[in-house]
Amino acid sequence: MAATRAHTRPNVLGGAFGSLWLLITIVPIYYIVVTSLRPRPDYYTENPLSWPADPTLQAYADVLAADFGMYFLNSVIVTTVTTATVVFISLLAAYVIVRNRRRASLQLFNVLLLGIAIPLQGVIIPVYYLIVKIGLYDTLWAIILPAVAFAIPLTVLILVNFLRDVPNELFESMRLDGATDWRMLWTLVVPLSKPAIITVAIYDALNVWNGFLFPLILTQSSDKRVLPLSLWTFQGDFTTNIPAVLAAVVLSVLPMLAAYAVGRRQLVSGLTAGFTK
Repeated sequence: MAATRAHTRPNVLGGAFGSLWLLITIVPIYYIVVTSLRPRPDYYTENPLSWPADPTLQAYADVLAADFGMYFLNSVIVTTVTTATVVFISLLAAYVIVRNRRRASLQLFNVLLLGIAIPLQGVIIPVYYLIVKIGLYDTLWAIILPAVAFAIPLTVLILVNFLRDVPNELFESMRLDGATDWRMLWTLVVPLSKPAIITVAIYDALNVWNGFLFPLILTQSSDKRVLPLSLWTFQGDFTTNIPAVLAAVVLSVLPMLAAYAVGRRQLVSGLTAGFTK
């Protein structure tokens, strides 16, 4: 009876710290949203945390009129192509590493793990040199290709740990039925690995969507800007129009919030797969 009461006793201290952390997290988000709805003249006169007396969407109209749609489309193209390429290549590599017991597969895995330790900032000069030499400077491919290369190692690690949890008997039964590796990959591995695939897709998409260094170094034309770089530009264009700058922040965050809302259930199971053994 005592043990049962101990288990049902509310964790007041944990709840208090959790509520405090929620408040610390939600206040900046609330400030960004309400400020983006505030008329520009009222920004300097009203309480920063009060609801706008005369809410308006003028700040969003100003941002959309400043080529935000073009920057948004560039980010969508870069994020979609990069994420799809990374997930496809990493899934193939993870399948080979898990199912192929040869030494070359283990060496490939070790090389990929070394890639996790390479900092992006430490190799930006060689990356810039290679991009210029192959003639891709100031193109969206200049952002996509390096982003793919840096995302593959961690994606492979997560998928490998997840695929190792798939029972070997399932593979053997399909092999006895005459299934090829391609068929096992698409009809067995992909459906069972859906939580891990969604996890790495959201994680990689978030990193690419928020990437700033590659667009800054490898592009220069205004029509090749992506959202993180455009937000930096908006700070100069709307120096005194703070609501417009924060409206651009809100618009740039919405797609990632939608992606998280869709795949939130698979995130925890995908990230923790294979690490409990």
